[in-house]
Amino acid sequence: MKFGVIVFPGSNCDRDVQYVTRDLLKQPTRMVWHEETDIGDIDVVIVPGGFSYGDYLRCGAIARFSPIMQQVVSHAQQGKFVLGICNGFQVLTEAGLLPGALMRNRDMLFVCDRTAIKVERNNLPWTQAYSQNQVITLPIAHGEGQFYADSEVLAQLENNGQVLFRYEGYNPNVSVNIIAGICNETGNVLGMMPHPERACDPQLGGTDGLKLFEGLLAKVAALA
Repeated sequence: MKFGVIVFPGSNCDRDVQYVTRDLLKQPTRMVWHEETDIGDIDVVIVPGGFSYGDYLRCGAIARFSPIMQQVVSHAQQGKFVLGICNGFQVLTEAGLLPGALMRNRDMLFVCDRTAIKVERNNLPWTQAYSQNQVITLPIAHGEGQFYADSEVLAQLENNGQVLFRYEGYNPNVSVNIIAGICNETGNVLGMMPHPERACDPQLGGTDGLKLFEGLLAKVAALA
């Protein structure tokens, strides 16, 4: 499996993702500059965290118009995998690949912590290595992580089982329905505010995030 990590001006978690996919999982990984227009060689696109374009206007608003994002949208529409982490989640909502929006946190403060996350369903490639309702610990680091959707969209997300992760015991940004991560209707696009790539190496204090990547690899291997 070949991973492509999108790099915008201001990205700061792209190398973290690369370390996981290339060095820990030993998978081919290509850093994809935001001005590129060909990702035909990529199996999984990861839009990493950071501050794309300095978060001017609002998080993800400018990145959504990058040349590469047209290719990411096409990649997703073909049923291929796309993962957006933190700022990447914000970019995916701006690009229309995921519903809802990410707003300023409670008290307008940046939150940097480790928090408990509940796995809502484990029948998708992203979560199949976890147990149903398993509670894991992942880092968070964001100022605009409050997930919001109107009542109609929220009902659709819940009814379709598109909520994959919820905050457990503590809602650090007052996201509606304590939502920490969602997928699209077909399940090939995932956006989440917590950082699984920062919880993959024991030296960093935990490996709960590694199973997200391992589950995806196992699913693709089974289909090969």
